[in-house]
Amino acid sequence: MSLTRFRWATLALPLFALGCTMGPDYSRPTVPLSATYKHEGGWRSLPSAAQSQPDAPWWAAYGDPELDRMMRQAAESNQSVAQAEARYRQVLAQLQASRADGLPQIGASSGVQRSGSRGGSSSGSIGQSTGSTSEGTRYEVGATVSWMPDLWGRVRRQTEADQASIESSAADLAAIRLGIQATVAQAYMRIRAIDRYDDLLNQTMEVYARSLTLTRNQYAAGLVARADVIQSETQLQSLRTQASDLKRQRLLEENAIAVLLGGPPSAFSLEPTAELPPPPPVPAQLPAALLARRPDVAAAERLVAAANARIGVAETAWYPDITLSAQAGLQEGRFLDLLNAPRFFWSVGPGLALTLFDGGRRSAALEQSRAQYDEQVAFYRQSFLTGMQEVEDALASLLTLAEKAVQQQRLVELAEENERVVTNRYRAGLVSFLEVSVAQNLTFTSRRTALEIRADRLAASIQLVTALGGGWRPEE
Repeated sequence: MSLTRFRWATLALPLFALGCTMGPDYSRPTVPLSATYKHEGGWRSLPSAAQSQPDAPWWAAYGDPELDRMMRQAAESNQSVAQAEARYRQVLAQLQASRADGLPQIGASSGVQRSGSRGGSSSGSIGQSTGSTSEGTRYEVGATVSWMPDLWGRVRRQTEADQASIESSAADLAAIRLGIQATVAQAYMRIRAIDRYDDLLNQTMEVYARSLTLTRNQYAAGLVARADVIQSETQLQSLRTQASDLKRQRLLEENAIAVLLGGPPSAFSLEPTAELPPPPPVPAQLPAALLARRPDVAAAERLVAAANARIGVAETAWYPDITLSAQAGLQEGRFLDLLNAPRFFWSVGPGLALTLFDGGRRSAALEQSRAQYDEQVAFYRQSFLTGMQEVEDALASLLTLAEKAVQQQRLVELAEENERVVTNRYRAGLVSFLEVSVAQNLTFTSRRTALEIRADRLAASIQLVTALGGGWRPEE
């Protein structure tokens, strides 16, 4: 082979090797996915949510314009979301840097150098010497081009890892946004439940006030003892104290929502409303595959892909790197001659670099990358199992709370009927006020419990939405 052919073969070798990529190709790890949920069967008799709009946000099912406004503001103004967005932009920049490693690098240089030399020789008598001295200035401008071909796929694997990291960061951003919105929704529903509880207190205090008036009249007529009046007053006062506690809880919930919306508590308040929305119906079936689109599960899966790509990056350290470089420039002894009649110089050729001994550093790095991959696989599977548990918990809560709501409503009806009977007997002087007090407290407690069950069902529905990664759509 001639020297010219050898040079061309050396330059073309990297081009043939560009398709070589070290490391294992990625495949998604298996997860313990079941076809159905344990508590899914309890919802087959409920209405389907197929009437809802596929592109509507998950909170639209609650039909509350105020909730819709807050959810959108939380997604735009929450500072935790802003931090996640900044982290997402950081990994985007890292991807750009990784891609730049596979492109040629072009540089330019210029300089001036003053140099000289001095030489001498001895001749004649002792102590006499002759010598010569030369000095000069050299001006130079030039350009260099270098390229390290991605022989073994190091850049491609690193880019693959960075791309997966970007997707993981995007999923983290979605998870944080979903978590913030779910927290806002929970706090908002608690405020609405507090408003309903406050209405119940006011209604009950009116009943207790009438009972106090009746007891005072009975005492004035000499029909009952002073103890009945004191007991009735105590009962009424206990509700007034609870009203103060409710006001405090509502203010704290408002403050929490204000911070979640990215503003100061002093600038936020909610007007009381007269309704507490029912929990939205759950579809007859919820595919377990919905868990794969949960933001935290998706983020964990992308981390597995990134770790898999980094194994390939570690394996490329065992192979040589070839750098193709070229340099050209102008050189002259005077600056003006660079423009008139300069001397042109150039060079081109490949360079080979290979580590022969590193004391086991590359082996350790490869083993570390494989261990990191195993760690991410375990984390991904654990994230999936946690998601399954959260969905099952939410479905179980909704199922049992629906049954409990029916039973509690029956208890409310019985307590109200018992209160009416005991109050009439008290008017007739057949029983003491103690029995009236017990009956009234039973009515109040049963109504309060029924309200708490409604609030718990709303909370469980939001938990189900969060566990499924943001609700469900009919086509899913």
